[in-house]
Amino acid sequence: MPISACLGVLVATMLVHDGVAGQPAGKMTTVFNFDQESDAGVWPATNDGVMGGLSEGRCQITRDGVLRFSGKVSLENNGGFSSIRSPSAERDLSAYEGILIRVRGDGKRYALNLRTDVQIRAGSYRVKFDTKADEWLEIFLPFADFRATSFGAELPDAPPLDPRKIRSFGFLISDRQAGPFTLDVDWIKAASRQQSGK
Repeated sequence: MPISACLGVLVATMLVHDGVAGQPAGKMTTVFNFDQESDAGVWPATNDGVMGGLSEGRCQITRDGVLRFSGKVSLENNGGFSSIRSPSAERDLSAYEGILIRVRGDGKRYALNLRTDVQIRAGSYRVKFDTKADEWLEIFLPFADFRATSFGAELPDAPPLDPRKIRSFGFLISDRQAGPFTLDVDWIKAASRQQSGK
């Protein structure tokens, strides 16, 4: 199983009451920031080699202080995905409505994975998001939009995501998007809309 690692930083909780440009205003707390190397954890990469595929994926912290998830997706041998995953750490984010990420992609579609205490075989709670090539975007992903997914298929009978019991975060590229890919992640925050924005 191809495994590579990168460093991520879990920073102290900080409440922010200013709105984020292009997003509903509300309180936020930083979950991961990648501009420091102290108190670092390891984000391993898991590629489709676990199923015989030939995709390659890795991550690193760049000199600009972002997490870079990159590699090449191959559809050979029934492959087609690459993913990374944060260290395990219990987080209660029930005071917020979703996850806000600042990312720069390549025009491809990615997914944010959240794992909880619900055991899902080869899966997680997942929501997909689109990127624009070489453009930084701040994307709000409501907890209500995450769906339990196993081997790429939704599980309609699974319980909804419980933000009180988040165990890890991760990013994934799949959907038969063959070829090179790069996703930069500046930070990950938990966020809420203002009442008037609901």
